[in-house]
Amino acid sequence: MGASPSLRFLLLWIAVAAAADELYCDSWRLSVETNNAGSWSTVPPPCRGFVEEYMSGERYASDSNVVALESLAFAKSVRTADDGKDAWIFDVDETLLSNIPYYASNGYGSKLFNVTSFNEWVNLASAPALPASLRLYEDLLILGFQMILLTGRTESQRKITEDNLLLTGYRYWKRLILREAFEVGKPAVRFKSERRAELEGEGFRIHGNSGDQWSDLLGSPMATRSFKLPNPMYYI
Repeated sequence: MGASPSLRFLLLWIAVAAAADELYCDSWRLSVETNNAGSWSTVPPPCRGFVEEYMSGERYASDSNVVALESLAFAKSVRTADDGKDAWIFDVDETLLSNIPYYASNGYGSKLFNVTSFNEWVNLASAPALPASLRLYEDLLILGFQMILLTGRTESQRKITEDNLLLTGYRYWKRLILREAFEVGKPAVRFKSERRAELEGEGFRIHGNSGDQWSDLLGSPMATRSFKLPNPMYYI
């Protein structure tokens, strides 16, 4: 026997609601990536499953690959000098290293950020490389760029961060810049733009800047070109 009319209606309603949620969540993700959403604390409850599917599926990998390819196309147009001052800046978390294993166990951004549990994860030094970023990183080295890693992690995490980067294949960075104790709590845009200003003061030419947060990229001075990687799990 077939389903009753009321059951068929319920199933149809559920299907329509799910489709509406997916459409909304895809539009919400676009709003996040274009920075139209502004500051937000958690993934909207209807979008938890959407973000999980996006981050663990082919779309996130594909989007990351496209960003890397566009970054490389620009890098190839730059004429580097022989003075070791042509720089490309990379953020670390969700840019070079992926914390998806952590967020998979913590709701993919649907829960408020817990600094204690995240630092415990960082201390494991087991975050995998983001494949598209590792390929880009290696290509930029061949092109003659100096790799400068600029992260919101703190100086107390330097050793564990270096270990994690080396274990996942990153090599030959010029500098790894982390927050000093007095910089903890400083807004990310201010911290990173101040450090970029210091680099320019040392004579570095910052051609490219890659990060998953707008706060990695905004502020003065900016790179010649900034490249935003996808991340609908959190906002900094």
